[in-house]
Amino acid sequence: MKESVIASDLTIEGKIVGSGHVRIAGRFKGDVAVDGNVTLDTGAHLEGQVKASVVVVGGELLGNIENAKRVELLEGGVISGDVKAGSLTVAAGSRMRGQVEFGWDGTEARAKSVGNA
Repeated sequence: MKESVIASDLTIEGKIVGSGHVRIAGRFKGDVAVDGNVTLDTGAHLEGQVKASVVVVGGELLGNIENAKRVELLEGGVISGDVKAGSLTVAAGSRMRGQVEFGWDGTEARAKSVGNA
């Protein structure tokens, strides 16, 4: 898959939807939903919801990550929002505020919530 880049000197507001990988080095305000990976470089800022296979956060994310296979929070990375992922890797020196669910696939989570209803 090809990778689209939002350069460090850009600020964009809108929505990103499609297939392929997205790398954000600048500032983006809006939701991102891709069949691919999303990477926030160090110094990047994303305000919005993220739906992607793999999400790597080295910058700052203000929003939720939904249904990712893998989330990596790098040293210096910040997540302010909820995370639902198959796996979560957290580096020393990173920060997060929100709720986390990992290790569940979608069918197990739905069955558990239905059983508790």
